[in-house]
Amino acid sequence: MEPTADQAPSPRRGFVLAGPSVLLDPDTHAVRSDLADVRLAAYVFAPHYAAPVACRTVAACALRTARADDAPVIGEVAADTVFEVLDLVADRAWGMAPAIGKAGWIDRAALGASA
Repeated sequence: MEPTADQAPSPRRGFVLAGPSVLLDPDTHAVRSDLADVRLAAYVFAPHYAAPVACRTVAACALRTARADDAPVIGEVAADTVFEVLDLVADRAWGMAPAIGKAGWIDRAALGASA
């Protein structure tokens, strides 16, 4: 039996943050001032959310805190590991490296096909 119009659930209009936003470490969570991983939507407010796209790396590369070549390195992403891409800007990709539990920027050339 189909629900009547007055019994049908209302369509979901978006995410609801129930309580204050928490402060997460941007080195260990994929969150920036302008963008966050959609999996964190229940914990932090961001102007935009993105769903990660899992890609395999084709070469080892440095994981940096910012897009700049001279930005501090916070880890090393090994070749043939998953990198969850959330943003692509010019020759860099920002996202999460689950194998090392760090978020940051890598060279876009180090990315291969979707995993």
